[in-house]
Amino acid sequence: MLKQKLQQKLLQKLSPQQIQMIKLLEVPTLQIEQRIKKELEENPALEEGPDQEEDILNSNEDQDEEQFEETDKDHEEFTLDDYIEEDEIPEYRLQTNNYSRDDEKKNEIPFSAGSSFHEHLQDQLNLRDLTEKQKILGEYILGNIDEDGYLRRDLPNMVDDLAFLQNITTNEAELEEVLHIIQDLDPPGVGARTLQESLLIQLAIKDRTQPAVRNAYMVVDQYFDEFSKRHYDKITARMGISESDLKLAIDEILKLNPKPGSFFSDSFTKTSQQIIPDFILELTEDGFDLHLNSRNLPELRLNPGYNEMLQSYIKNKDQKKDMKDAILFVKQKIDSAKWFIDAIKQRQNTLLLTMNSILEYQKEYFTDGDETKLKPMILKDVAEMTGLDISTVSRVANSKYIQTHFGIFPLKFFFSEGLQTDTGEEVSTREIKRILQDCIENEEKRRPLTDERLTEILQEKGYQIARRTVAKYREQLSIPVARLRREI
Repeated sequence: MLKQKLQQKLLQKLSPQQIQMIKLLEVPTLQIEQRIKKELEENPALEEGPDQEEDILNSNEDQDEEQFEETDKDHEEFTLDDYIEEDEIPEYRLQTNNYSRDDEKKNEIPFSAGSSFHEHLQDQLNLRDLTEKQKILGEYILGNIDEDGYLRRDLPNMVDDLAFLQNITTNEAELEEVLHIIQDLDPPGVGARTLQESLLIQLAIKDRTQPAVRNAYMVVDQYFDEFSKRHYDKITARMGISESDLKLAIDEILKLNPKPGSFFSDSFTKTSQQIIPDFILELTEDGFDLHLNSRNLPELRLNPGYNEMLQSYIKNKDQKKDMKDAILFVKQKIDSAKWFIDAIKQRQNTLLLTMNSILEYQKEYFTDGDETKLKPMILKDVAEMTGLDISTVSRVANSKYIQTHFGIFPLKFFFSEGLQTDTGEEVSTREIKRILQDCIENEEKRRPLTDERLTEILQEKGYQIARRTVAKYREQLSIPVARLRREI
């Protein structure tokens, strides 16, 4: 049954300039330099240089406004729905912005290390005595190995892929044969489909006449599940070895690389990764001096030649009809340049407004960098201080860094929840996490502290906290449960 009904829907209309502003807020310094360079290359109406405060259009523009209706239509408005899926912030992000090791990894400046790793494998494969078909299969297998060194595609699926995509008929046995050749390449363990297989490949090339290596191979081969769960008693009983022999075997396993491809990624990171701070904070005799890091950011202005060209077109009434397309083109480029200049200025102002508020809120901490002086602070606190929307504050804090006299930090570092002590004092959850980490680092490794015991320790120190909250903070610190921390 069909029904008709009227429904009101409130949509926020956003101009292209507002959308540019939203996008640019998220971009860190290194990328904003590239973004400006790209705009300068693509828009001839934009150029480097100090703003001359020139008004592009004189009074004649008002008289000829109708001629530019088509251009105005080109600048169609967008609704929030057009891009909300990309920028949407989960509800929990609006309430708090906890910092964890995972967050830090996610917000490092991205880099690509895959190509050099795969070239290294391809160079080795080229030296092997292979048939033409094996070379093709080998190259396809290499293309499915990720930068950690693992083959993430099942062989049956690869058989189908080769048949449909490259019209190559093969089978699992042929692929398996070539895969074994690849698994013999450097680094050891590459081309494995599971962690267990990778460890076995690495152990297979070691001297298994040594008891520790031989026991290590047996642990991974036959008792990998028990090993993963730290059920050491079961392993010693089933293998008939002593605890000290098992410890030597585990030491051999721990020498192996769980991510064979990481060597290449790590090397690339150390030599190529560079964090460019967005803000620079200096402590002077008069107080704090905060400014944006605009090292390679050029001043932008409208190209005077384009201004003159447009005014010349407008004044020449005899050629107006013939030059309509040229007028529309020039005006569009000038409008685009104006929008970009304004968006960059708004970005800089918003960044400074937000960072100044964070600085004011955490003034005691920024004086000497004492982490215990960091106050609980969430996105809402900064939003209220600045008058900005919470989502705007979140975009500013994302992927941005500040250089201080005691180090470089991501802005997310300064955000944390609050927790009350027995005395009613509000402390940062960062302080709780630091205590948790200290407790775990100093625990007896044979009998690690459970979440229940950690909760009791914190409560004894005056922090009223639930066990599930302790578990959450432990996970945010990338610390496994007690059972998986046990050592012998």
